Amino acid sequence: MWEYQHSAETVAAPEAVWMLWSDVPGWQSWNADIEKVEIDGAFAVGSQITMTPPGDEPILLKLVQVEENALFVDQMDAGDFTVTTVHRVEPLADGRSRIVYRTEIDGPAADQVGPQLGPAITGDFAETVAALVRLAEAQ
Repeated sequence: MWEYQHSAETVAAPEAVWMLWSDVPGWQSWNADIEKVEIDGAFAVGSQITMTPPGDEPILLKLVQVEENALFVDQMDAGDFTVTTVHRVEPLADGRSRIVYRTEIDGPAADQVGPQLGPAITGDFAETVAALVRLAEAQ
């Protein structure tokens, strides 16, 4: 298995972060690595998100866990490996929040695919989370 995690703290409430996460068409406002994004229904377990990185082929993600104002988990099933990304917002004791992005690549091909694909997927986490924080704090 391959894994990576990035987190950042913010003064934004979990509800402000959730509002940005649950607005899938709006993801482009805080994620520069999205050329186009669509969801096939509500922001709920079982819905599929089609995300197209700039100049690349669309990626199909399935929402496998959704907890309002707390977290969502998407998964890409590539057959011999699966990419799971957890997006979590945690309230902290001082009124701040912590945003955590965690990606895991597992399955039979994870040891071969993970070291190359993992950094390509997670390489923008710091910038993406920072942009998300800026927008959430401005609400």
